[in-house]
Amino acid sequence: MYKTCLNSALALVLLVALTLTPGFGQTPAAAPPIVPPPPASETSSHLTSADIILESGDLLDVAVAGAPEYRYEVRITSTGYASLPMLGNLKIAGLSTPQAEAAIAQRLQENGFFNDPQVSVFVKDYAAAGISVLGEVQKPGIYPLPGNRTLLDAISAGGGLTPRAGKIVTITHRGAKDRPETLPLSQADGEMTNVAVQPGDTVVVSKAGMVYVVGDVKEPTGIVLDNPHLTVLQAVAVAHGTNPTASLKDAMLIHKTTGDTPQQTPIPLNTILTAQSPDLELHADDIVFIPNSRAKTIKIRTFEALVQTATGLAIWGRY
Repeated sequence: MYKTCLNSALALVLLVALTLTPGFGQTPAAAPPIVPPPPASETSSHLTSADIILESGDLLDVAVAGAPEYRYEVRITSTGYASLPMLGNLKIAGLSTPQAEAAIAQRLQENGFFNDPQVSVFVKDYAAAGISVLGEVQKPGIYPLPGNRTLLDAISAGGGLTPRAGKIVTITHRGAKDRPETLPLSQADGEMTNVAVQPGDTVVVSKAGMVYVVGDVKEPTGIVLDNPHLTVLQAVAVAHGTNPTASLKDAMLIHKTTGDTPQQTPIPLNTILTAQSPDLELHADDIVFIPNSRAKTIKIRTFEALVQTATGLAIWGRY
């Protein structure tokens, strides 16, 4: 009887001790799974676009699958060759990365070093690593844009378009500098054109055509020629109309020609306003000059001053 009571007391003490133990009675938290670190990618920093043409100065990583002993870094020489073990000099410049892989594999197989080798070529460093963004962008310059990039990425890196940007962009791809690609900046549905660009490419945004309205108008203006059918009356309207002192019948259109002397054409603005004469369509670089009543004519010697005044305008309209 005494032993039974002692055992019961010991059991009670053990139960109280366990109850006071932190975490007793709770389901133990599952241990976090051991996740092995991902294998280091050997190509994560490489650019592998098949569209890029290799050029002199590019640093390549050449390897053969299943042959870890055959892995080399080689830089393309100024003459376009790469010097590889067991192969000697091999012409690489001017090829795409898949073409270079095929050429190296063929040479290795022909020389009997490998049977159907699977060659990989990665570009570790480009000789021209940046994309040149020029023309009508806010901050023209060369921008390092590695990886798969697009035209909009390049324009964004250049700070976006200026108010005078035209509708055409020219892309000169590395490896095809004699075949520049000319594209519209916007498509038929209004979306911006977005094509792939690569390191070493040059992007040039064109300047829009301008029409200038100067003279006795309320707001001398340079107008970005978005609409190809801008007329004299529309241009004058963008300049907020003429002043009361303007001599409408002596208005003049100054048009740039292939020669040194611009062509001048009278504009019967007084009869155009009354619909007695047809409105005239303007073209890029045209200058509409409206004199005041004290200046009936314009002399050729003043053309240069007018052009300087028009192109130096700080106020830009857009049509």
